[in-house]
Amino acid sequence: MPAPATHPTPRRILVVRLSALGDIVMASGLIPALKTAYPDAEVSWLCEAGCAPLLKHNPRLKQVLIWPRTQWEQLFKAKRYLALWHAVRQFRAMLRAQQFDLVLDGQGLLKSGLLAWFTGAPRRVSIIAREGSHRLVHEVVTPTPGADPVMGSEYRFLSRYLGAPQGSFVHDLAVGEAQQARARQVLSQALQAAHTPGSGRPLVVLCPFTTRPQKHWVEANWSELAQALWDQGLQPVVLGGPTDREAAARIVADVPQVPSLAGALKLDESVALIADAHLLVGVDTGLTHMGTALRVPTLALFGSTRPYLQGPTPLTRVMYDALPCSPCRRRPTCNGDFTCMKQLSVDRVSLQALELLALLALRAAEPGLASRGEA
Repeated sequence: MPAPATHPTPRRILVVRLSALGDIVMASGLIPALKTAYPDAEVSWLCEAGCAPLLKHNPRLKQVLIWPRTQWEQLFKAKRYLALWHAVRQFRAMLRAQQFDLVLDGQGLLKSGLLAWFTGAPRRVSIIAREGSHRLVHEVVTPTPGADPVMGSEYRFLSRYLGAPQGSFVHDLAVGEAQQARARQVLSQALQAAHTPGSGRPLVVLCPFTTRPQKHWVEANWSELAQALWDQGLQPVVLGGPTDREAAARIVADVPQVPSLAGALKLDESVALIADAHLLVGVDTGLTHMGTALRVPTLALFGSTRPYLQGPTPLTRVMYDALPCSPCRRRPTCNGDFTCMKQLSVDRVSLQALELLALLALRAAEPGLASRGEA
């Protein structure tokens, strides 16, 4: 759906997508789509501090603005209401001074709608506005649920609404040079500690960790999968955040040749490590979506959630059994059994992983197999 012709061509565009990591990855295709639709426009992004490393290395963004959420929350909890009022007004003044003429609320919540409204932009567009945020924008874009099974469908719909041409929505993560060097150094040191230095085995990144127990695969299965992949001549590593260290240590305890990098890398360093991988296997978590965005062969294990059914290229495969109760999202009805994830056996996952690697070899022989265009 093209944007109405009555609107002037924007020169300064702001994307408001504050969090979470996976959602920002899926929304990143807006960057090349907007740059294609409006070649002379400057595109900026507003997000929370924890998500900024995903965006700050992207040369197609003019700037990454940080919403000081933590500061505001601290002032509120300390009952320093006057200081909070001044901080909010100062941030609003900063946004208005940018003189954005098109603002996209890619989150559709009250907090993101309020920040979009703070800009004073003459055109503010929201996707699937909720919590009353429709009152803070001029236009609301609502994709048809389930019409597009490919990753980032709602953001692709928004890009088309704004007039972006077919094929211009391509997930866009940039890797920093220093971060890439650091990730490789940490990996090399971990392999030396695991007594597998210089093995030359293809790198497989395992991403077992996410925010809700119903999205987890069985922990013991990860150890078995790691061993199976090692036996196939691959080099698995476990990746996660600082809070995942203990669980990662349990996973690798019985496979000493498989190191854990949980908590060893910063977010943008993790992006760099994934970019170097030959294969990624993960659950519904931001790291898994990064693999897809970086065109790394990615096997996504979904159950209680199903953010998409297809990747933008054949290099992503989704394993999802459409049980009558799935996706249950935040309201499991299985009393903690999580059948949807348990029935994804190690044998099934291993087979799909090896098939993806075979597809990668085919892509190397035929470079045109996996198109970069997604819209």
